Amino acid sequence: MTAPDRQSHWQTVYQTKNEQQVSWSQADPQPSLRLIESAVADRHASIVDIGGGASRLVDALLERGFDALTVLDLSEAALRRARERVGAAASTVQWIAADATVWQPPQPFDVWHDRAAFHFLVEPRDREAYIERLHRGVRAGGHAIIATFALDGPEKCSGLPVQRYDAATLSRTIGPAFELIAEVPHQHVTPWGATQSFQFSVLRRSKER
Repeated sequence: MTAPDRQSHWQTVYQTKNEQQVSWSQADPQPSLRLIESAVADRHASIVDIGGGASRLVDALLERGFDALTVLDLSEAALRRARERVGAAASTVQWIAADATVWQPPQPFDVWHDRAAFHFLVEPRDREAYIERLHRGVRAGGHAIIATFALDGPEKCSGLPVQRYDAATLSRTIGPAFELIAEVPHQHVTPWGATQSFQFSVLRRSKER
């Protein structure tokens, strides 16, 4: 799937479905929030949420005083929904409508968070493009928190195929510039009560590379 095709797909999803009609919705964005707070104590730490869409993670981070937030998503409709929900505080967030495989990070971040965007990249060239940007988008000593469907998770989401991972496979895919420092299994319950098996991997950017 090309970047324009991906953008069209997700724009349509967010234009036609509400929060209770998409499987990935969370009222409480865990374990993402806990893992981010474990990675950085400084409320001025720069955090980018890749594929953040209309996620409530940005709300929770703002409520806890984080003030250097960027949310990137393919869908402008998703970002608009999040901005409207957040209200006046939205002006303090950088909102970027772009594909993570073509976006150019403006600077390295302290935390790169991705809950279920990377696993949609089933073509090697797309994964390579994402990983190239990940390497440039995380500072030395910074963290990448990447969640994907686990090996026993769904094979598709929103009608699209996904690439499933365990922590070891994801770590090898990302490459030796990042050290796997934690892995967290997670059972996500969809708005209609189905359970989806995820894995969250926490990787630290090497200071030597």
